[in-house]
Amino acid sequence: MSVPSFNPVPLPNSQRKGGPNASLQRIDNQRYVRMGKTPGSYANGPEPASGEGAPRRCFLNKNLPADVQAKTSDGLVDGNVLDIPTAYDVVLRSARLFGSQNGLGERELIKIHTEEKEVTKMVKGQEKKEMKKWQYFEMSDYKYRSYRQFLDDVHTVGSGLAALGLSKETMFNVYSKTCMNWQLFAIGCASQSITFATAYDSLGEEGLQHSITEPEVVGIFTNADLLGTLAAVVSQCPTLKHVIYDGDSPSQSALDKIRQTRSDIQILTLAELKELGKKEKREPVPPTQDDICCIMYTSGSTGAPKGVILSHRNVCASVAAVHFLLKHLLQPDMTYIAYLPLAHIFEFVVELIMMYHSIPIGYGNVKTLTDASMRNCEGDMKCFKPTIMVGVPAVWEQIRKGIVTKVKEGGKAGLFNAAMTMKRNSTILGYVADAVVFKKVKEATGGRLKFALSGGAPISKDTQEFLQTALVTMLQGYGMTESAAMCAILPPEYLQQGVAGVPVPCAEIKLVDVKDMNYTSKNTPPQGEIYLRGPSITKGYFKREDLTKEAISDDGWLMTGDIGQWNADGTLSIIDRKKNLVKLSGGEYIALERLETTFSACNLVQKLCLHADSDAKQPMAVVFPNEKNLRSAVKEHGFADNEDLRTLCEDDKVKELVLSELNAVGKKSKFKQMELLQTVILDPEEWTPNNGMLTAAQKLQRKAIIKKHEQEIKKNYP
Repeated sequence: MSVPSFNPVPLPNSQRKGGPNASLQRIDNQRYVRMGKTPGSYANGPEPASGEGAPRRCFLNKNLPADVQAKTSDGLVDGNVLDIPTAYDVVLRSARLFGSQNGLGERELIKIHTEEKEVTKMVKGQEKKEMKKWQYFEMSDYKYRSYRQFLDDVHTVGSGLAALGLSKETMFNVYSKTCMNWQLFAIGCASQSITFATAYDSLGEEGLQHSITEPEVVGIFTNADLLGTLAAVVSQCPTLKHVIYDGDSPSQSALDKIRQTRSDIQILTLAELKELGKKEKREPVPPTQDDICCIMYTSGSTGAPKGVILSHRNVCASVAAVHFLLKHLLQPDMTYIAYLPLAHIFEFVVELIMMYHSIPIGYGNVKTLTDASMRNCEGDMKCFKPTIMVGVPAVWEQIRKGIVTKVKEGGKAGLFNAAMTMKRNSTILGYVADAVVFKKVKEATGGRLKFALSGGAPISKDTQEFLQTALVTMLQGYGMTESAAMCAILPPEYLQQGVAGVPVPCAEIKLVDVKDMNYTSKNTPPQGEIYLRGPSITKGYFKREDLTKEAISDDGWLMTGDIGQWNADGTLSIIDRKKNLVKLSGGEYIALERLETTFSACNLVQKLCLHADSDAKQPMAVVFPNEKNLRSAVKEHGFADNEDLRTLCEDDKVKELVLSELNAVGKKSKFKQMELLQTVILDPEEWTPNNGMLTAAQKLQRKAIIKKHEQEIKKNYP
C-alpha cells in the first residue's frame, strides 16, 4: 500500500513550489484567500426538484486541483485523496512517517485511596450524621507507545485474533472503556479485515446482549471490571467463543460464572493473546475501502440500539474532510486528550485524525480529568496539558457551571464579570483579562488548550460564548453515527454562535420542505429537513432493512429528521427537530430539544427534560438539580438550605425559584411566551444509564423520565 510523503500541516508560502504535495498545497493557498470572504457553501447540480432546495457543498470542493479532483468521489473527498482508503492505512502511514514519535499514551493506576468522612444531612427536619466513603486515585505520569510500537502491537493482536479463527467472515466486539487498548483491537481487527461491533462500557445487560447476539459476535474484548456484566449475558450469546480482557484483579466470581455457564468459551488475558500472536504470527490481510470497518451501535434512546454499518470508506472520508477544513489548526506540537466513549463514532474518527496528523493522544477518564478526585498527583488535564479537546454539550455545560461556582465561592464574581466584559469589547483589554483573571481558569485544563470542538448535539449560545471568552476557541460541529460523525464543522474563520458550520468536504446537504411546520426552501432564509449524501454516509442499519428504508432514500440521501437553515454566509444552523415537535393548544409547534439546549445552561440544572401536552399553552420541565448551586441559590433567597435534597425538591418555594431562574434564561434568549416554562418538577435522584434515565451515550431517555413522574405531571400540568 502506498503511503503519501507530504507534510500533514500547511507549509510556509516559501516552501510551496510543487513536488508530490503540490496539489494539497494549492488547496491551502486557496483556503487563505477564500476563507471568510465568500460563502461557506455553494449550490451544486441541476435545478432542484419541487419542494426542496439545491444541494450545497463546502466552498473547498469548488476549485479542487485536477489531480486531487480525479481522486474524489464525484467531487467529494474521501480517504483516497490522502492515500488512506482504510483505518488500517492511517496507522500504517503514521508508523512510516512518524515512527519513533510518541503516538498514544495513558496513565497507570498506582493506588485507590479510600477516605471516610462524616457528612451531615437533614432528614424530615432532623439532623443526621453518617460516615461516607470517598474514592480518590493516584496515577502515574503518561507512558507512551510510539507509532511504530503501536503498529507492532496492532499486528500482534491481529495475528492473535486470526490464530483464534477470526476472519473477514466473523464478527468481533469491543466492549471497553476509552483507552489505548480499544484502538488496539479496532485497528488490530482491521489489519485482518475483521469487522468489529461496538458496545458502550456503560451499557446494561440488555444492551450488551443485543450488541453481541444481533451481529453474531465470535470474540469480544473487555476490561476486567466489566466481566461481571458480560458474565450475566453469555448464556444468551450462543455464537460467542472467545473472551479477551485487560486490567488487574478481575472478579474471580465473574470468570467462574462464564466458565460454569459456557464451558466452551475460551478466556484469555490481553497478554496471553499477544503471546499467541507472537507465536503464530500471521501476515496482515488488509481490508478494501468498501469492506465494513465496524457496526457502530447507537445508544438506543428510542428503543433497542441500532447497528449502523460503517465501511472504511465512510470512516476515512470523515478523516479526509476534517483534514481539509482544519489542517491549518492541527500543528505537530499539539496534544489531544481522549476521554469520550470510543464506542461513539465521534471519538473514533477524531482519534484517527490525530494519528494522521501525528498529534499525540493522551487517554483520560471522566473520574480523573481534574484534580478533585486525585491524591499525590494531578488530574489528567493538568498532567497531559492538552491543546485540543472535544466534548458534547453536557461536558461544556458542566465546565461552565464549575467555573461560575468557583468564582462565586472565591468572592471574585465582580472581577470575573468585568474581565468578561473587557475581553468581549476590547482586544487589548482582552489580553489583560487573559493574563490577570482567566489565567487560573486556563491552568485547570493544563494551560495549553488552544481550541475545542463541540459535537453530538447543539451547544447553547450562552455556553459557547462564555467558554469562548473565558477559556478557549470553541468550534462547533454537527454530525451523527450515520454520517460517520461529520456533517458540518464551523472553522474559526466563520466563528459565531448558534451555527453548526459549513458542510464538510465529504458530503453535500440539501433542505427538503416540511410544509406542515412551515419550513420550506422558499423561505428567507431557506429552511427544511436536512438530507445528506456522500462517501461518509452509511449504507444502512445492520439486519434492519425496514429502518434503512425509512432513513435512506433510493438515491442515497440520508434523511436526518433535523431541521436546518442556510444562513447568508453559506453556513448551516440547526433550528428544530421533527421527532420532538409538539403542537400546543394555541396551534403552534415547539421543539423540545432546541429549548432543552438553552434551558440546560441554567446554573441550577444538572439535567433537564422538557415535556409538552397539546392541551397546554406552554411546556414544563423535569429537572435533576445541581445540588451545590441549588443550595447556594436557596440560601441567597433566605430559604432554609440545611434540608436533604429530596425535601428541597418537594418545597414549592424552591420549585418557584428554579422555574424563575429557568425562565430568566429563556427570556434572555428571546424565547416566545409559549416557549417559556409553565411549571417544573424537581427530581432528587441522579439520572444515569443504570437507572434507565439516560442512554449509554448520556442522552435523555425521555419516555422513562416522563413515566417516572407521570402522576406528579398529571397533578400539576397542564
